Amino acid sequence: MLKALTAIWIIWGMNWVVMKTANLYFPPVTFVTYRFTLGAIIMIAVALYHKHHSPRLSLLPYIILTGVFQYAVANITVQVGMQTLSAGMAAVLNYTAPLWMTLMAKFFLDEEFTKRKLFGIFTALIGLMILTGVEPSENFGAIILVISGAVAFAAAGIIFKLKLSREDIYEMVAWQMSAGALSLLIFNGITDQGDVNWTLTAILCLIYNGVLASALAFFLWNWLLLRLSASVASTATLIVPIVGTIGGVIFLGETLTAAMVIGMILILFGIFMVVRKK
Repeated sequence: MLKALTAIWIIWGMNWVVMKTANLYFPPVTFVTYRFTLGAIIMIAVALYHKHHSPRLSLLPYIILTGVFQYAVANITVQVGMQTLSAGMAAVLNYTAPLWMTLMAKFFLDEEFTKRKLFGIFTALIGLMILTGVEPSENFGAIILVISGAVAFAAAGIIFKLKLSREDIYEMVAWQMSAGALSLLIFNGITDQGDVNWTLTAILCLIYNGVLASALAFFLWNWLLLRLSASVASTATLIVPIVGTIGGVIFLGETLTAAMVIGMILILFGIFMVVRKK
């Protein structure tokens, strides 16, 4: 499991660098649409290779719901919210998903919910606010929008554990991502997102996102959800912004400040408080 977690931290963390580069060539929602479409094609090919074709009809509502929530709603709300929010605030609100997933897991999965876990999550979120340099005054409507995306992502994980955890994971991820990609294609088609500047760098960004950040990383994420409690799995993803920040310093020449280091320490301490046994 540590190998899977490490892969997610590196892939999604370095994707902060890739996404910043991709924004120079793609409208944000268009890029998200393309990455998950490519990821869905790859996962369908993997499912077919493993001789899995289509899911049982009784599972389709849950597959569609989790796919739309996890891939479409969670990403569209962030991209729309960032039109009036700072990138740091959008990241913080997006990463409130562990809090919502922990709360939902208490009621729907009967997972343990303690003051220690709550303290750990809030400590990690404070660290994330410091790390990303969030400004105190932001657009309230956009804040609610991005939080709703985080809630949708958390709900998708809970539904997956409740209704789809006993099914073939290759098949589930393939059709989940297909449902999300289709809804993104529809949204992208009925809204004016702007033009794409196709270059070699743009193509490489898309390949990284489609193959690694979408197909592989989301497969690993769902695989971890089957083996870890929802609260632990979701809170562990808060290491991703730390990796992204370090990647920005190394590859984009961004400055590492003392505040960022303090933020990283708080995030790691918060995660420790959630995952430790006692």
